[in-house]
Amino acid sequence: MLPDDLRTALDRALARYAPHDLAAVVARLTESYRTETGRTHLHSQADIAAYAAYRMPATYAAAVTAMGRAAAAAPGFAPASHLDVGGGTGAALWAAGATWPSLTKVTVIEHDPHIIDLGKRLARSSPALSGATWRQASVHPGLDRPAADLVTMSYALGELPERDRQDVVRWLAADATMVIVIEPGTPTGYATIAQARQALAEYGMHIAAPCPHDGPCPILPGRDWCHFSVRLPRSALHRRVKLGTLGFEDEKFSYVAATATPAPRAAARVLRHPAKRKGLVSLRLCTGEDGLRDVLVSKRQGELYRRARDTEWGDGWPPED
Repeated sequence: MLPDDLRTALDRALARYAPHDLAAVVARLTESYRTETGRTHLHSQADIAAYAAYRMPATYAAAVTAMGRAAAAAPGFAPASHLDVGGGTGAALWAAGATWPSLTKVTVIEHDPHIIDLGKRLARSSPALSGATWRQASVHPGLDRPAADLVTMSYALGELPERDRQDVVRWLAADATMVIVIEPGTPTGYATIAQARQALAEYGMHIAAPCPHDGPCPILPGRDWCHFSVRLPRSALHRRVKLGTLGFEDEKFSYVAATATPAPRAAARVLRHPAKRKGLVSLRLCTGEDGLRDVLVSKRQGELYRRARDTEWGDGWPPED
């Protein structure tokens, strides 16, 4: 769920627009993103407001979940500075602040001045984020940037030309203690993450999450993809602009987190919703030594079975004590 101050600030920023007008823009943008790639979709302040209304809750939920996993993988990491690249209206900015209260210096790079304007207005509602520096610039390899302990790029790498992406990832990693890249949980989004993961490993960083190893990904392109899911509640406005009837939605995302120094890792990662039947739990795992593996845990295994019943998609396995 969005933090209270962000939700209030977003509602206030959207109050000038009638919900049915936002819903019409959302429908147009959804079709545009679905059918037209490689172009700019946001052309007006109404477009930006509509995008924030229907996507910011989901991108925040994905970012705060991925960052929570990364923080758990590196429990001693307490960053003081954060660089958010392609930051949009600031969902990752808010997620990082919720995950690491140690952050005191924040910089956002975003190319659209109108998006920056909305992001600034939202951030002013948070004492911790009101002093963030917003810089207007197009992201490209070699762009000058401040050093930062934490560097993030959320739902933005896949919008860059493919030829530039690995160079941009290496640029993200320069002098960073942790890098997190997040993309939609689609086959295309995962392919972008897989390339980012390879670039980070080649740069000399260590994969902290979600992977339990630094080796090649055992998932074969075109046959499957690595992604995770978070369920988030829909506000009344969110339901109206998306013309939805359910009080929740599931945001699927792919991500990679890498650190400059090795961090403890789970032996394996649960890659799908566990199949839980009476007396039996089936887990699809990514492992460091055996690649992809299916594990059955039966009631006869006592405590391990009870832990398997509590295990969720994305958790490490076996569970820690």
